[in-house]
Amino acid sequence: MEDCIFCKIIDGRIPCNKVFEDEDILAFHDIHPVAPVHFMVIPKLHIASLAQVDLAHQMLLGKMLVLASKLAIGQGCGDGWRTVINTGRVGRQEVYHLHMHIIGGKEVLPGMIKR
Repeated sequence: MEDCIFCKIIDGRIPCNKVFEDEDILAFHDIHPVAPVHFMVIPKLHIASLAQVDLAHQMLLGKMLVLASKLAIGQGCGDGWRTVINTGRVGRQEVYHLHMHIIGGKEVLPGMIKR
């Protein structure tokens, strides 16, 4: 997608602080971190959101989750971290390119959603 900021990062048109890259996935530090460890894991294939995935994407999604775990531990989050995928307007997705936030590095993260 020509105007997708994450596609521009993948193409190298916008720089990022890379955590990992291979032929399918890019992981990079969030530019507005909410915790000491906060990075994104994104597929290089443009998929607008989790709502657009199907069985054809299962290997890619599995690879993203396995990689997220390894990277989180490598970034010092051995005691735990949060994995967040915001989906759609109500889910507060801001960039319409599927991405996972990996958040950790604090003793205790704030609660998820107030009841």
